[in-house]
Amino acid sequence: MKLKNKLLIPFGWLFCATTFGQLSSYEYKQELKGVSNEWHTVTLPYQVFSNTNDNLSDIRVYGVTENDTLEAPYILKLASEKNSKKETAFRLLNTASDKEGFYFTYEIPTSEPINRINLQFTQSNYNWHVVLEGSQTQNKWFKILDDYRILSIKNKQTNYTFSTLNFPLSKYKYYRLRVKSEVRPELKRATISLDESINASYNTYPTTFMNISQKGKKTVVDIDLNQRLPVSYLKLNILDKVDYYRPMTLQYISDSITTEKGTKYVFNTLYSGTLSSLDTTGVKFKSTLAQKLRVTVQNNDNQALQIESATAKGYAHELLVRFDNMANYYLAYGNKNAQRPKYDIQQITSAIPKNASVVNLGEIVEIAKIQKPSKQPLFKNKAWLWLVMGVIIVVLGWFTLRMMAKR
Repeated sequence: MKLKNKLLIPFGWLFCATTFGQLSSYEYKQELKGVSNEWHTVTLPYQVFSNTNDNLSDIRVYGVTENDTLEAPYILKLASEKNSKKETAFRLLNTASDKEGFYFTYEIPTSEPINRINLQFTQSNYNWHVVLEGSQTQNKWFKILDDYRILSIKNKQTNYTFSTLNFPLSKYKYYRLRVKSEVRPELKRATISLDESINASYNTYPTTFMNISQKGKKTVVDIDLNQRLPVSYLKLNILDKVDYYRPMTLQYISDSITTEKGTKYVFNTLYSGTLSSLDTTGVKFKSTLAQKLRVTVQNNDNQALQIESATAKGYAHELLVRFDNMANYYLAYGNKNAQRPKYDIQQITSAIPKNASVVNLGEIVEIAKIQKPSKQPLFKNKAWLWLVMGVIIVVLGWFTLRMMAKR
């Protein structure tokens, strides 16, 4: 290799490291196709979650030009539910009872609609059915809820209460609640409100039941999502038609340890609560990257439930990205050492558009790592080595002869 070419290698490597060094520290990239505006939305595909950090700290958007690599700022958006609850003032007009139950009549002085009433009773154990009616004049009543069940069970095995009335938007001046009970309900508190929550946008994942087993008085269900995904909702589909109220725990495998006796898994808890035949909407919890889930149902002395399947969901994840320069942009991920980025746009959101067009992603490409040039030996040809050694011997011999001649 010529000396000129040898000298060019370090400079060439330095140029590549400067231009592509940021990208080369990641494992994967996907080209962003169709970048044409300042703001775009990038929907994260499932494959990203299998190769990113638990907290998504290593997700980046890089733009590559002829001379530089640019980092585009983004905001990570989870399509979770938006909760908005507005309590409404009301007045208890009267209480009464007859052979059909106990009545509570409320007056709402405003004209705003409601869709939720939360009831709190002094009793800790009850199983009642209620009827909710509305009226503008108290002369003619219209049914809003009929034979709606509320329940409270508190003992050594279970602590469960379901006493919230949910119904379509209603706009009446008077509301009458009838509780079908043989004993007087001791209503401690009632809260009337308008729930304007916006439902989450979920992705539904295919699930595989790896194992359903009975361990003592517990049913253990192992569920596989088939790949690592952000999960935030789970519902067990149960065939039993009888009433049930079972303590349950939902966990996920966060790590594994290989021992002489085999692999041991580390479980972290996502949710603890009650599996109930009254509330069949499923359980919600903090979005977590997981592949394998475990549900443990405490049956106590009851017969095990017939669990047919499970429905797992996760929030849709999107990046709202600002593109400041012309470049070829890539979504990059897969860097265990990457810290969560801090961008100005995450703090100043007033100028961010609400609806930015979506750009498509190209194929997943493994990023080739830049190899530092290996040091070449000074003398690759052995003939040069023998020549140098010969010169050294001749020089040493000449000095030796001169020293002997002087003596």
